[in-house]
Order: sequence, then C-alpha cells, then structure tokens
Amino acid sequence: MEANLEEKYFRLKKCLAEMGSALVSYSGGVDSTLLLAVGSEVLGENLLAVTVDSPLNPRSMMDATSKMAARLKVEHITIKTDELTDANFTSNPPERCYLCKHARFSKLVDIAAREGISEVLDGSQMNDVGDYRPGMDAVAELSVRSPLLEMELYKFEIRALSRELGLATWNTPGVTCLATRIPYGQKITREKLGVIEQCEEFLSDMGMKNARLRFYDTGIARIEVSPSGIPVLASDGVRERVVDKLKALGFTYVTVDLAGYRTGSLNEVLPENR
Repeated sequence: MEANLEEKYFRLKKCLAEMGSALVSYSGGVDSTLLLAVGSEVLGENLLAVTVDSPLNPRSMMDATSKMAARLKVEHITIKTDELTDANFTSNPPERCYLCKHARFSKLVDIAAREGISEVLDGSQMNDVGDYRPGMDAVAELSVRSPLLEMELYKFEIRALSRELGLATWNTPGVTCLATRIPYGQKITREKLGVIEQCEEFLSDMGMKNARLRFYDTGIARIEVSPSGIPVLASDGVRERVVDKLKALGFTYVTVDLAGYRTGSLNEVLPENR
C-alpha cells in the first residue's frame, strides 16, 4: 500500500475507534462500503448499518446492501421513505438534495439516539466538495460526520484502499439518486424515475460505463457515457437498438452528450454563486 494511503487508512481506523459506536448511512456504493468495512474492523458489534429504501434509489443497489453488510458481519436494517409524497421535493428546486438529506438523516439521528449510538456517519469524500451539493448543508446541520472527508480521502484513494481490503465494490461504477437525472424545475414523478432506471440498466447491459439518462419534459433523452463509450453508442447496430428502446419508453428525440459523463452536469445551468 502506498505510504500516504496507508497513513490515511491508519488515521481513519483511529478516528472510528475513538467514536466507540456509530451508525453508517449505507447505500452499497464504493464510499459507504469502505466506511462500513473499516468501521466493522475497529468497532465490531458497536456498528450499525442503515439503508434507506426509497423510490429514488436504483433497485440494484438496494439488493446489494444486505448481502455486503452480511459479508462484513455488520448489523443492518432498512427503513422506508417516500420523498415523492413531499410536494416541495417533487417540484425539484435547486435545494432538492437538501430537502431529501435533511429528512433522511433526521430519521437516522433519531435511530442513533434511541439505540444509544454516539455518531451518525455518511460516505462523503473529497470529490464531493467541488460541486454544488446542498445536501452537505443538511449533514452539517444535523452533526452527521463524514470520516472519509475528514481524512481527506479522494475517490481514487477510496477505490485503491477498497481493492487492498478485498472489497468487491472497489471498481463498481458510481450509482446516485435517480432524481439527479431530472432538470431543476421539472417535476419528479414515479413514472420518470422508472423510465430512467430502465434506460440506465439497458445501457449498462450493453457495456456502457457510467451511463446516465437525463430526462427532459420536451421529449428529449440526453445520454451521458464515458468518452470511450460515445463512438460505441454511435456505431451501426448499437445506435438503432438504443433509439428503438428509448422511443418505446416515450422519448421523441434520443441524443448523446459529446462532453461525456460528468457528475453534476445538471448543475451547469445554475448561477456560479451557488
């Protein structure tokens, strides 16, 4: 293990051990899985994983959380939420992520208080800092800690450390809230989320990495994939299959973003001072 990464790993273990007990908000992704694995190593039975079962989460990730928690020998519970019953959330303002995170983490803080657990943790890390992420304000307001961020761990280091620890998630593509595929101001609905999930599963099954489907009310589907996947999408045979699939799901126009996949692309329309 590279010396700087080993030092961060040591400090992460020390940080978690000093907590005595912790509740990890567990999504099944690479970040929260590393946090859960290291927490299990130092806290043992004093660690609880909580997964939020929400229509905003891809089902593939939900199915993976219980298996990984069992593999790591961590107690795991699932709580249900339905953000789509909140008209403020479904109106899709730029503060959408704050509304969701505040509601979710309030539930986790309540569970921790009830169970006598000292800290509530999330998997935020250094790459989350540069983009517009109002959900991090909710995390701070509720005194939720982000140990990966505190240790100044970047995504590439988290993947490297996960690989060193033998975690199967080390090279899994990032999976995020499905509501992030819908432009601000356009209503979030159960139907849209279902179409987005179907499209992204279809693209993933075709070998597209980091596939995102941006859903516009004007009947436009904007596909983002890794740059290497763009010529594949445009190739004969593949192009026709993608167009047919997405038109069958209700889109009029099927487009590919030549800038490729990047996180927070829908934030590009927001004022720079956000």
